[in-house]
Amino acid sequence: MEEGSALPVVTKLVTQERIEQYAEASGDFNPIHIDPEYAAATQFGGTIAHGMMVAAMVSESMARAFEMDWYKTGRLKLRFRAPVRPGETVTASGKVRSASRLDDSRELRCTVGVRKADGEAVVTGEAVVSVKLS
Repeated sequence: MEEGSALPVVTKLVTQERIEQYAEASGDFNPIHIDPEYAAATQFGGTIAHGMMVAAMVSESMARAFEMDWYKTGRLKLRFRAPVRPGETVTASGKVRSASRLDDSRELRCTVGVRKADGEAVVTGEAVVSVKLS
């Protein structure tokens, strides 16, 4: 990939079932995610997805693009901008912002993010990966 190259797009429908599955997998049972009655009384007015569940979509996009290089060397710096509610569809995307040559690899800096269907930013940030040169 070169500067300006688009990263693979990952789109998912967030459901309460997926949120509950993520709670089981992560051990994060905060009632804002899994208790509709509790969550209804909060500023969000209902349950919301775990931030890291949504952020994982960025990692999935990077893994599709860079495979093992991402798993071995990938780094993320993200900001959470808006909650995601059950029933919303979100899309992770990004592009390579810069490429720098290192000894036996290239370091790629990517602008990444997740947006709702209406374009609202949910997660924004940067991903960095070192790709081995052949």
